[in-house]
Amino acid sequence: MIIIDKMLKVRAEVGKPIRVGMIGAGFMGRGIANQIINSVPGMKLVAISNRNLEGAKQAYNEAGVEDIKVVNTLTALESAIASDQYTVTEDAMLLCQADNIEALIEVTGSIEFSAHVAMNAIAHRKHIILMNAELDGTVGCILKVYADRAGIILSACDGDQPGVEMNLYRFVKSIGLTPLLCGNIKGLQDPYRNPTTQESFAKRWGQKAHMVTSFADGTKISFEQAIVANATGMTVAQRGMYGYTHSGHVDEMTSMYNVDQLKELGGIVDYVVGSQPGPGVFVFATHDDPKQRHYLNLYKLGEGPLYSFYTPYHLCHFEVPLSVARAVLCRDAVMSPIAEPKVDVVATAKINLKAGDVLDGIGYYMTYGQCEKAEIVQTQNLLPMGLAEGCRLKRDIARDQVLTYDDVEIPQGRLCDRLRAEQNAYFFTQMITWKSPRTDSAIAYRPSKMPTFAQPEI
Repeated sequence: MIIIDKMLKVRAEVGKPIRVGMIGAGFMGRGIANQIINSVPGMKLVAISNRNLEGAKQAYNEAGVEDIKVVNTLTALESAIASDQYTVTEDAMLLCQADNIEALIEVTGSIEFSAHVAMNAIAHRKHIILMNAELDGTVGCILKVYADRAGIILSACDGDQPGVEMNLYRFVKSIGLTPLLCGNIKGLQDPYRNPTTQESFAKRWGQKAHMVTSFADGTKISFEQAIVANATGMTVAQRGMYGYTHSGHVDEMTSMYNVDQLKELGGIVDYVVGSQPGPGVFVFATHDDPKQRHYLNLYKLGEGPLYSFYTPYHLCHFEVPLSVARAVLCRDAVMSPIAEPKVDVVATAKINLKAGDVLDGIGYYMTYGQCEKAEIVQTQNLLPMGLAEGCRLKRDIARDQVLTYDDVEIPQGRLCDRLRAEQNAYFFTQMITWKSPRTDSAIAYRPSKMPTFAQPEI
């Protein structure tokens, strides 16, 4: 949104920058901190929470900030922010509760911890920008219900591929075409990669090996495309998506898809390995008007019936502050679920697993994630990838077999499991429709379980 730069300039000129808190100070978090502090007038990163304070301090230091106050209480945090001090804390919930923080950026990549952060932030009416497709793809639909009810924006972020896809999707729709495919371009796909195979690459770029593994084994792109599906109403053509390998340009791929099938499915999300312009995104769309198709041909988009639009890059942390500004200044989410889940990510055995094994996390040695239609996940009782960590196997599972809830014992007392159960109850049992006063989008929910937030004044 190009208007954001002018709106931020006004906030800078009147001395009222958007006050932002960030939770997580890893590789991406440090990049975001540097971007806000040095390149975004009209916005101030007032607080960073990290499970170890040195990481939070490092994020500030790398951005050129040396004067940092450590806080441990809400009173101390709010007082420091009011005094225009930069702050760090180990207690993420303080950022959720502070009255003088307008929005939070969640950059941890966790699920259980981030679920607590999201619910606490919603309870205290903080806009939430998620750089966390894993949380969004697991319980994002129910979090959106809570967020709507609280009158706050819950959004994925610009810069990450799902956000770039959504921006392109919205553009294509805005000029009168019908998007039928949202695609993500990958350089590698191997479901059997693990932190050992990815260690050297991770060290080269200063990243964590398990995070790099989640990119390589297909889990990350599965979560990314699932949240695009849930934000557009699209689905997948098959478990795992098509995932074609194609060395040419994505423009050449329009003939590889059956347009009638895409229309029948209501559009799909997919990915391609090796295509150009990597690592960008693309949208394939149609137009019903022959006069407009003539113009599209004149403008070098071809004769159709599928027309290719693409963005040749995604700039991750550079664009995240724009997502914050869109939420705070325009009440516009980059991307969030529009109703019930359309696509889930299911846990799949990466190796032969044995009864009694306790499953490790995303990007490790035991499982990888695949996209699947949400209704199939429900009817087959499949285990969401986002909930697999910590589950104990009841029986042996062969490599590449998809896990079900019947195969595992779930850890007790997790908020993410409770939210998932609520999500299933809201969207896959008897439902009514509630129209959000904020977005005018239809949200299905069970009113007996809705939180009791009062609607704030705008």
